[in-house]
Amino acid sequence: MANQNPKYELGPTEVMTGEVRLSYANLFEPKSINNGTPKYSVSLIIPKKDTATISKIKAAIEVAYREGESVLKGNAKNAPSLNALKLPLRDGDTERPDDEAYADSYFMNANSTTAPILVDRQRNAIIDRAKIYSGAYALAFINFYAFNNSGNRGIGCGLNGIQKIRDGEPLGGRRNAEDVFEVLPYDDFLS
Repeated sequence: MANQNPKYELGPTEVMTGEVRLSYANLFEPKSINNGTPKYSVSLIIPKKDTATISKIKAAIEVAYREGESVLKGNAKNAPSLNALKLPLRDGDTERPDDEAYADSYFMNANSTTAPILVDRQRNAIIDRAKIYSGAYALAFINFYAFNNSGNRGIGCGLNGIQKIRDGEPLGGRRNAEDVFEVLPYDDFLS
């Protein structure tokens, strides 16, 4: 799906993905990992067959690398090569071989210190936490940037917004009430 809002032109480090699956969706409250800065976050599972999205991501990563070379080199004479850095696009078959949700896919962890835009297909704000979850399918508006934190250097993925496009099987063991409970007969407590 193309960006249908011609008022906003994507920058060279920004990407609107094709359909991705959400995993580890932490989209309503920022959480701290290892006492770090609290962040909103999600893992975006991208089918390997979506070559258009993969190409856009790789191009944006290269631009972020070029724009961030001074950050990446730090006190060194030159920035390390792109391939020597920690990169956000990872292979699910290699890094998560036992997780069926990541099979034949790439994935990226995207995060933000500010709340991401969360909308439905008609661009209505999603405020019900049950409507957007790990396992749902969406479009993601992301950006890439260079980082150098205490020698940990790479290209990061920022989370700007999510547009849910359809439901999917929940990931992480979440079940629907209809799947686990039976309808019980009404118990008239007044009789």
